[in-house]
Amino acid sequence: MATVLAIAIHLVSRAVTGPGVSTTVEWSIRAPLVAVVVVGGVPLILEVLRSAVRSAGGADMLAAISIITAVALDEWLVAAIVVLMLSGGEALEAAASRRASATLDALARRSPTIAHRLRGDSTAAGVDDIRAEEVRVDDLLLVLPHELCPVDGEVVGGDGAMDESFLTGEPYVVPKSPGSQVLSGAVNGEVALTVRAERRAADSRYAQIVGVLREAEEHRPPMRRLADRLGAWYTLVALALGVLGWVISGDPTRFLAVVVVATPCPLLIGVPVAIIGAISLSAKRGIIIRNPAMLENVSRIETMMFDKTGTLTYGRPVLTEIIPRPGTDPDGVLATAAAVEVYSRHPLARAVVDAATERGLAIPPLSSVAEKPGAGLVGEVGGHSLRLTNRRGLAAVDPDAVDLLPGTEAGLESIVLLDDRYAATLRFRDEPRATAGDFIAHLPRSHGVKHMMIISGDRETEVRRLADRVGISEVHGGVGPEGKLAIVRERTAAGPTLFLGDGINDAPAMTAATAGVAFGATSDVTSEAADAVVLDSSLERLDDLLHIGARMRRIALQSAVGGMAASVIGMLLAVFGLLSPLAGAIAQEVIDVLAILNSARVVMAPRKLSDFDAIPSPSAPRVTPGSPDSGRQ
Repeated sequence: MATVLAIAIHLVSRAVTGPGVSTTVEWSIRAPLVAVVVVGGVPLILEVLRSAVRSAGGADMLAAISIITAVALDEWLVAAIVVLMLSGGEALEAAASRRASATLDALARRSPTIAHRLRGDSTAAGVDDIRAEEVRVDDLLLVLPHELCPVDGEVVGGDGAMDESFLTGEPYVVPKSPGSQVLSGAVNGEVALTVRAERRAADSRYAQIVGVLREAEEHRPPMRRLADRLGAWYTLVALALGVLGWVISGDPTRFLAVVVVATPCPLLIGVPVAIIGAISLSAKRGIIIRNPAMLENVSRIETMMFDKTGTLTYGRPVLTEIIPRPGTDPDGVLATAAAVEVYSRHPLARAVVDAATERGLAIPPLSSVAEKPGAGLVGEVGGHSLRLTNRRGLAAVDPDAVDLLPGTEAGLESIVLLDDRYAATLRFRDEPRATAGDFIAHLPRSHGVKHMMIISGDRETEVRRLADRVGISEVHGGVGPEGKLAIVRERTAAGPTLFLGDGINDAPAMTAATAGVAFGATSDVTSEAADAVVLDSSLERLDDLLHIGARMRRIALQSAVGGMAASVIGMLLAVFGLLSPLAGAIAQEVIDVLAILNSARVVMAPRKLSDFDAIPSPSAPRVTPGSPDSGRQ
């Protein structure tokens, strides 16, 4: 705005005074232009030079050369017009690139800072407030209502609940009682809990994920702007023509005229306008663009990587089959298991509780519960001990019952033991989305995706089963955040990648991929790490994003290449003295307006944006436990 005002003041002053004024008056007329060139142009030139050192030049290098040349030749009006073009492009690009907050800032907001350490075995002896990093293993801590749990540990007192959705991606409040495991950063519910620390804050699972994400953020793959890629060769051509005009005429203003008309504002302004339009169009489709640079690359994706749960599947496992030991009541086993699963955060726990509720079973009272990593879930229910484990756990406790298990292990299952004797096998299914198979087939056909894979922390047999259902051949199962990060980095080094996930454990992989997309808004950390967030967890909306990116890139290229072609014509006229520096600057402004108008078309959605005809599927299919269709996923 200041630059526009300065140019207007100069033109009015020139019109009033006319030519042939004294040197003092001349400089007073030029003063507004000198001010904006010095105040606005010098910082822009320094930033351009710093960027040139880092990336071997870019589209805005010509603008910097034009400003310097214009000042050297005492063409202050030309310099001010170029400053206006350059600063306008910078402002538009900054507006397009501004993010609500940073990934690590979101993590910092989640990091617990205070712990309440008991002086004895109860609050009667008193409580000391300490920093979270001062907590030692086996310290007894009081976690107050609505407070963040400071460390990983085990509940030893109190019956309440914690919200762990920030880590699991599942929007559930998990009940807690003595023996339950708790995670650092979980939000406590209405009841104060006493927790025995099992890890220091620095060693907690949350801290490990923060560390992996920080390391991934520091090594985010560079993303060269479209303007820089196109502008590199264009800059060389413009400088060569400018030098040619200078040599032919012997007049340095001929060089200035060429570089001014060559100033690549269709790149510096047209491309950011197209990006802003794509961001607006995406928002109308329920897609939040957090990193606008991804829009320039999403249409060139060669490898697409999926987390399993909640992306290709609905993320809501259902109990499909109860296979009891002969002579065992399946409803009794289910009700007893549900009494314990109420206190578990395991993804299958909700399915067990929901199945018991649907059958109208009375859930017996629970005396105690404990859940140790790798050891399964153990509780005392109605005077009997119950253990929920896997086949390895059964072999360790009741090896003679292994022969009673149904067939071979496949997909999701839990083994139920009552009083340390095998009672039943519970089988579950996490259904693939109704459109998943069609979407996978659609990607190579319509978007040129060459490779697709699933990278999941779930058991490989389960992941493989899903992959076979949807048509993906490459599978990586049992992979943690660090493993996902390594795989994504390797593939990204070979070509553009997109990673689709929905949990905080996916955040490092999203950061390392060329483009990271998060499904849903259950985790602020995941959303911050992602380049885009699909709010309604829909593969159809992901297809919209791919088409929006491709359309934005196509229109941006039209503006950029068309604008540069017009500029080349202007450069040739300037080489032969048919355009003065001022006329060249005005001509470039006309070209800019045309490029901006074309780029603005991005925000106007066509009648049919996507070519993926999805099958409507508002909710996950449900299978009644014990029904004939009782396969496992």
